[in-house]
Amino acid sequence: MLPNLITKTITLEDGREITIETGALAKQADGSVVVKMGKAMLLATVVSKKEAGEGVDFLPMSVDYQEKFASSGKIPGGFLKREGRLSDYEILISRIVDRAIRPIFPDDYHADTQIAISLVSGDEDVLPDALAGLAASAALAVSDIPFNGPISEVRVAKVDGKLIINPTPTQLATASLEFIVAGSLDFILMVEGEADEIQEEEMLEAMQYAHEEIKRHCQAQIELTKLVGKEVKREYCHEKSDPALFDKMKADVYDKLYASVGKLIANKSERSALIKEIKEEFVASLGDDHGFETSLIGPYFSKIHKEAARNLTLNEKKRLDGRKLDEVRPIWSAVDYLPSAHGSAVFTRGETQSLTTCTLGTKMDEMMVDGATISGYNKFYLHYNFPGFSTGEVKINRGPARREIGHGNLAMRALKKVLPPAEENPYTIRIVSDILESNGSSSMATVCAGSLALMDAGIPIKSAVTGIAMGMISDATTGNYSILSDILGDEDHLGDMDFKVTGTAQGITACQMDLKVEGLDYSVLKEALLQARNGRLHILEEITKTLAAPKSELKPHTPRSFIMMIPKELIGAVIGPGGKVIQEIQKDTGATIVIEEVDNQGKINIFSANQDKLNAALSRIKAIVAQPEIGETYTGKVKNIQPFGAFVEFMPGKDGLLHISEIKHERVETMDGVFEPGEEIMVKLIDVDKKTGKFKLSRKALLPKP
Repeated sequence: MLPNLITKTITLEDGREITIETGALAKQADGSVVVKMGKAMLLATVVSKKEAGEGVDFLPMSVDYQEKFASSGKIPGGFLKREGRLSDYEILISRIVDRAIRPIFPDDYHADTQIAISLVSGDEDVLPDALAGLAASAALAVSDIPFNGPISEVRVAKVDGKLIINPTPTQLATASLEFIVAGSLDFILMVEGEADEIQEEEMLEAMQYAHEEIKRHCQAQIELTKLVGKEVKREYCHEKSDPALFDKMKADVYDKLYASVGKLIANKSERSALIKEIKEEFVASLGDDHGFETSLIGPYFSKIHKEAARNLTLNEKKRLDGRKLDEVRPIWSAVDYLPSAHGSAVFTRGETQSLTTCTLGTKMDEMMVDGATISGYNKFYLHYNFPGFSTGEVKINRGPARREIGHGNLAMRALKKVLPPAEENPYTIRIVSDILESNGSSSMATVCAGSLALMDAGIPIKSAVTGIAMGMISDATTGNYSILSDILGDEDHLGDMDFKVTGTAQGITACQMDLKVEGLDYSVLKEALLQARNGRLHILEEITKTLAAPKSELKPHTPRSFIMMIPKELIGAVIGPGGKVIQEIQKDTGATIVIEEVDNQGKINIFSANQDKLNAALSRIKAIVAQPEIGETYTGKVKNIQPFGAFVEFMPGKDGLLHISEIKHERVETMDGVFEPGEEIMVKLIDVDKKTGKFKLSRKALLPKP
């Protein structure tokens, strides 16, 4: 018996269609849908427990996006030949969906929830990551799980001056901007993407254009919910409450907390100690027979502290550490900090510090990407590390978490926009940012330190890149708001917006925005963007004092590079049988040689930190690929002696006949005793047989006539 399918179709501006289908697959999940576009199909499921775990006061939700290799007709690599842990790309998509979905759940919903999105069929003309948010929201929409949706995500790109929704990979390759934008019917939730140094107005235009499409997706999901009869969501009670305790705490500690945050203490540890003291005093004041629910003291105290800190900023336009709303913390930076690195920098802003290195490698150091839908090589990548000691905590190093992968990706996108074109850059570049201190936006510190490290390494980037994290505290009832530049970790926690913007003096190169408040007006977003621009330019001015432009010379220990082009048919001669020739050159000279075919030519890239070794390798290769010229003189080696003359190797791999009559002007009767095998002699190329291509050599042409 065929399943009862329920579908909704969304038609894009260019006529392409997105279909949401439910009722056929994964029916034991609380909600499941298949989202189709072209041949691409995503299966999204959501399951949520009915009850929350004991003592859980947050939403324990996981989002996993995975691309099945079979979706593109591929078999996974490795020994196991099966899908393993999520790739960095899949983790980044999972994070984008999570950041858009999480804020739409009710604040008091704390049940374990799992959203799984799988690409089960691929299409080379469809980028599935732009459909993942829609699929996740649609799965929730057809379930009985409470959420304040629906939402959707789209990719917006500008190609040839025109904005496009969900562009094809071919269109995206030439885009001047591309952002993934998530939102609901009424407001934007999340933005992430990159651009070619665009202006703030252009970014806002793209966000508004994307939001109009998102509204249509949301309306389709509302209609889908009605069709499946899931308008009424499950009832739940995941939070204990003790109104009497909250009222008592509010009366006892609010004024103290307001006064403590009003002391404007710059040091994070000192602020935390003062807050902790107020909490301990309150607990002590309760005595033993208070009758209150003690497990609620912590959550209630945090809630009251957050309210006091927010009100201080809204009412008095003061910040926790005493800065003005648009003030950036003190900055100091240094380059060439690590003498053995190819490039290095330290960037410190307030209590946030990044030690960043830049390493230059060869083509063999490129990162191989082997995914279900994406394959190839990256010659620029950035790794971000966030150890526990950076925040004074004990944390076992288990490898990069999702947050670290996301922060590293944002910094990578910001910096790649200013790198020289691939054809002008022979190096594979690896940036590593180690966060040594953290109190607010270590990813933006990574951008600044990475920019300095690239310039210190001598990479001719177009312009230095800086970044800043913006925050906002707002009151929806009064319309009062404060936009904060260079936010602290505490301000990120208590604020309504986390907006990271990177760029050069010319414009924006990347951004990442998460909104936690509904109905944010575009005029406020524009104000935040312009305030961010002023902050970026201030930071740019500060790091310029350390290093204003890329260094003109590479470090002495950095590998030098020389590129030469040869005819395609000579590639084999340089490589030799089984790689024998090129391996011998590398062994003898110590240089690294990479050879590849580009545009129907052979491209040879020679790397060595020692210029003499590079020159030696270059000479050997030039000798191999040099073309014999009639009339030129060569130093040859006698290879074989025959009665009629000698065969002489006058160029690597090229032998010619030195006839007995061409040895000297006088008549030579016999070859006995004239030459020894291996003897070096000077010869002149006098002719090339047009039919056979054989070379004719002469020695007497170089001798004076008797």
